Amino acid sequence: MNKEIELKENDFIVSKTDLKGKITYCNNTFLKISGYEIEELIGAPHNILRHEDMPKLAYKVLWSKIKENNDFFGFVKNKTKNGDFYWVFTYVSADLDKNGKIIGYTSIRRQIRREAIEIMEPIYKKLIELEKVSINKSEEFLTDTLNSLDLEYNQFILLTQTGA
Repeated sequence: MNKEIELKENDFIVSKTDLKGKITYCNNTFLKISGYEIEELIGAPHNILRHEDMPKLAYKVLWSKIKENNDFFGFVKNKTKNGDFYWVFTYVSADLDKNGKIIGYTSIRRQIRREAIEIMEPIYKKLIELEKVSINKSEEFLTDTLNSLDLEYNQFILLTQTGA
C-alpha cells in the first residue's frame, strides 16, 4: 500500500466521462494501473481515483477549462484501488456532438517526467495548505506563481513536462 506505480513510456491511460464526470469508457491500461475492474469504474465518478495529495484548485482549473471547450493539460497524482499511487501527465478535452455541443470528456494520461513531479509536489503542498484558509488564497498563490514566470497555466504545464 502507498507505493508508487510508474507508468512506462508507452503506457496511455484513456477514459471518457459524461458531463458530470461519471466514467463511460476506460481502456485496459487504465484498468491495469488503477487496479479496478471495469464493472467498478463504468458509471463511477472519475474522482474515485482522487489522491489526497491533490489540491482542489487543480480540479477547479480543469473543470473551468473543459466546460468552456478549452483543452486542459495537467499533472495528477491518482490513487489505485489498493491505496498505491501513480503520477500522470494529463490531457483532457471536450467531446462534441455534430452541433458543437459538449456531450462528454476524454482524458488521455501518460508517463510524467520525474523532474515534473519534483517541481509540482511542493507547489501542490502549498496549494493544499492555502486551501485550508480558502480556495481563493490557493488561487492567488498559483496566479502569482504563473505571473512571476510570465506563463499561462497550460504553458507552464507543457514546459514542465517537456523540460524546456
